[in-house]
Amino acid sequence: MDGHRRPPAVNAFYIEGGRLSPEDARHAAKVLRLRPGDEIVALDGAGGRFRARLKEEGSVELLETLPSNEPRLRLTVYQGVPKADKLELLAQKLTELGVTRLVPVEMERSVRHFEKVERLRKIAREAAKQCRRALPMEITEPMPWQKAVLDMRKRELLVAPWEEAVDGRLTDLPPCTDVGLLIGPEGGISAREIAESGARTVTLGARILRTETAALAATAIVMAIMGEI
Repeated sequence: MDGHRRPPAVNAFYIEGGRLSPEDARHAAKVLRLRPGDEIVALDGAGGRFRARLKEEGSVELLETLPSNEPRLRLTVYQGVPKADKLELLAQKLTELGVTRLVPVEMERSVRHFEKVERLRKIAREAAKQCRRALPMEITEPMPWQKAVLDMRKRELLVAPWEEAVDGRLTDLPPCTDVGLLIGPEGGISAREIAESGARTVTLGARILRTETAALAATAIVMAIMGEI
């Protein structure tokens, strides 16, 4: 098959055992008005994407394998835990941008309690269906700071957009395939945390960005310079 062929402009659904979930089957029939014989993009949750045809009672016939649209770059966003509604926004938008993992991190200036990981995963899964992404973004349980630092050290490159950085730009990053982005919560990243993380600090310009804006802007820039956008 031609690797540059675009998938059909149809709806995408995750399948298991050759079927839509009961919830998706109802949504397809009642909301989207899809009928047996209509084509969809079927996602198997393990990176497979297929042109498929709906059959009776939510069953699916696979017609053709579609090329993966997962980025070559593995990007992990370490997000200092902000208010819950901001994490929900990030679960959706970072999925669309192709982020591999979102790691909520308990930092000095974080909101301390966060217990809605399953809701975030559901949002990411729905976003992946909407943008026809082969894999949903992984979202971990919140990590305490020291555990997160150990995880950050596994990355090929760790970068922290920091309001106290006086030089360094995301556009100057070297080519690599496994990048971590450390984003502070509403109160920012402390100097101690920057030192302990070992991150390469960069500036996002003369204006102070909200935490969710910084995460999305930095992600888009990194994806662009690594050739993924």
